[in-house]
Amino acid sequence: MEKKGLEIIGLSYSQTQTGAYALILKEVDGKRRLPIIIGGFEAQAIAIEMEKMTPSRPLTHDLFKSLSEAYDISLKEIIIYNLMEGVFFAQLLCVDGNGVEREIDARTSDAVALAVRFSCPIYTYEFILSSAGIILDDDLASDSLTEALPKMEKIIEKPASDTKKNLDNLNIELQDALDREDYERASRIRDEINSRSKDN
Repeated sequence: MEKKGLEIIGLSYSQTQTGAYALILKEVDGKRRLPIIIGGFEAQAIAIEMEKMTPSRPLTHDLFKSLSEAYDISLKEIIIYNLMEGVFFAQLLCVDGNGVEREIDARTSDAVALAVRFSCPIYTYEFILSSAGIILDDDLASDSLTEALPKMEKIIEKPASDTKKNLDNLNIELQDALDREDYERASRIRDEINSRSKDN
């Protein structure tokens, strides 16, 4: 599947969920926005690094970066690879000193917090942008980010698309895992497909 580049364009207190924040990612070569609701701690971790602030003690994500660098591990990219029942799923693509690549599952908010620290690219797939991306209309585009966020947040409060579409997405992910010979991930996806199929 072709990957779509994303970049961070905004981070603001959520108007609809107490204690949460809205992270807005923009399609690099397009007009779509991907709004994601994240927790306060993760929002702080992203904002601190974006603003180049230095906390008195390392945050968890800073510790992860220091530990990775100490063992010659770099973060090549992160990818938001799935969306199920309103929850985004992400992976870290790490490379060690010998060039061996490993994929590690992560919460999307943690993955983005690490991406800003490692200055690595953020990607997703077309089917995620198609189902959760927003193209700003003229009225919304004229709003400031603060005014636009409550309108954008409504998208991610909607229930996920129907089960058939979720199963289609899972089957795509299963094939991708098999193509990459990531059999552990393929096994987890297969179990999820079987579980959802039994529920219908």
